[in-house]
Amino acid sequence: MSAYEPEDLARLFVERANARDAKGLAELYEPDAVLAYPPGSQTVGRDAILGVFEQMLRQVPRFQLEDPLPTLRHGDLALTATRPADGTGGRVQLARRQPDGSWLRVIDRPETTGA
Repeated sequence: MSAYEPEDLARLFVERANARDAKGLAELYEPDAVLAYPPGSQTVGRDAILGVFEQMLRQVPRFQLEDPLPTLRHGDLALTATRPADGTGGRVQLARRQPDGSWLRVIDRPETTGA
């Protein structure tokens, strides 16, 4: 299943993470995407992102869908964000519409500190 709205990416992420589908998670990202994870570092490229998700899924018990903030769109780009359920900062992603109309993440900062 593809994301046909940028907001679908968060739901698909949670579904695939809870299914322990690291490959499915990585497929939500463009081939040269940047993931700001693990904290304090950057992971570049879908293959490297896959490796990070394989490790992460061994440690994180369960994910839950978080409250979305309004999406900001400009042409084929969309900035999405959620309020973390644990009350820490926020999560922000830049997504791009693909030629087939689906959306993939280009930049993902899954953890930010609160102000």
